[in-house]
Amino acid sequence: MSSTPDIQRSIDAIWRIESAKLIAALTRVVRDVGLAEDLAQDALVVALEKWPQTGIPDNPAAWLMATAKNRAIDLLRRSKLLDRKHEQLGYELEATRQLTPDQINAAIDDPVGDDLLRLIFISCHPILSPESRVALTLRLLGGLTTDEIARAFLLSEPTVAQRIVRAKRTLGEAKIPFEVPRGEEFTARLSSVLQVIYLVFNEGYSATAGDDWTRPALCEDALRLGRILVELVPSEPEVRGLVALMEIQASRLNARIGPAGEPILLLDQDRSRWDQILIHRGLAALEHAENLLRQRASSANSNVASGSYVLQASIAACHARAITAEATDWHRIAALYAQLVRLTPSPIVELNRAVAVSMALGPAEALPLIDALTEDPALRGYHLLPSVRGDLLMKLGRHSEARAEFEHAASLTRNTRERNLLLTRAQSCVLD
Repeated sequence: MSSTPDIQRSIDAIWRIESAKLIAALTRVVRDVGLAEDLAQDALVVALEKWPQTGIPDNPAAWLMATAKNRAIDLLRRSKLLDRKHEQLGYELEATRQLTPDQINAAIDDPVGDDLLRLIFISCHPILSPESRVALTLRLLGGLTTDEIARAFLLSEPTVAQRIVRAKRTLGEAKIPFEVPRGEEFTARLSSVLQVIYLVFNEGYSATAGDDWTRPALCEDALRLGRILVELVPSEPEVRGLVALMEIQASRLNARIGPAGEPILLLDQDRSRWDQILIHRGLAALEHAENLLRQRASSANSNVASGSYVLQASIAACHARAITAEATDWHRIAALYAQLVRLTPSPIVELNRAVAVSMALGPAEALPLIDALTEDPALRGYHLLPSVRGDLLMKLGRHSEARAEFEHAASLTRNTRERNLLLTRAQSCVLD
């Protein structure tokens, strides 16, 4: 049998992958996100108690689901579910309480619809602040810890924790129906949903913390949700743009990891390992988005600007179309980032633009842009800022300064693989 630390890591990985599906299926039955998460957490606690002794079951997802269902049935049988959540659930729970255990099993296993998508739209309900929508959905759908969400938004962990608690309480009190909204309500929530899906994808593409550089399962979940959205709103360019962006970025996942699991940066990747099917799908989605924008412009008889996801997909396409790293059109990428800065100003977008400028015009042109960002409080503690600065300084021959920046970046990241990469880069700097 595996050691306890090995089992703990395996349980963490299983929970990361399966928790969203578990919570979504339970939410469909109990009609309360907070209670559904409690039931899922109960199943996790049982797993943490039993699996170190019995070993991980062959189908851990089914085991967790069965345990959570049994917990829900027990609560219903003892009538504690109604007492605990009567005000939140109201008449919906009255109906649920009449279900037999077999009916509860059937309801949770019902494949009709897409529970994860419904759960995203609940988490992104307008009754919540935009920040709370994103934090709650990342928690429920991405299985992220409050610490990881806080780092994604450059916020403190207590702030994010409070947002999640308040969001679940608000949704419970408002008795939000477990369904995908329609009409104007769907449109109102769409931008928040897109943001959440992409943030979930990003956590899979470049893990905030832990021992793995990537978490492909999260990328797959985000891509699946994005593709479902395309079916729901086929005429929305930004939905197509997001899917295009994720398809192209996902094409690099295999090339981002070396034989020992070490990170491989974009310019060092073996491009023959890029998934050409995903690239083809991504470029086709981008072309479709651009055609939709042209149709809108023609109908309005005026220019229609690209949205942020279409612009980011266009940047990703520049990399995908380059046969070699040297063939990359960095001037176009820098110009696209300049458009993105005007559309959605943020220090992180500015940081990415500075990288593109360094590749297009040289590190000396980009360093002042980076230096200006060091004064931005939003980037304090953001490890990629000293990492990029270290790279520019190394190219300029300022090796001792570069080494200090890489060491600083390594001290800020929570990802083991990324920390090792940064320390390796620091050690490679020849001191002045």
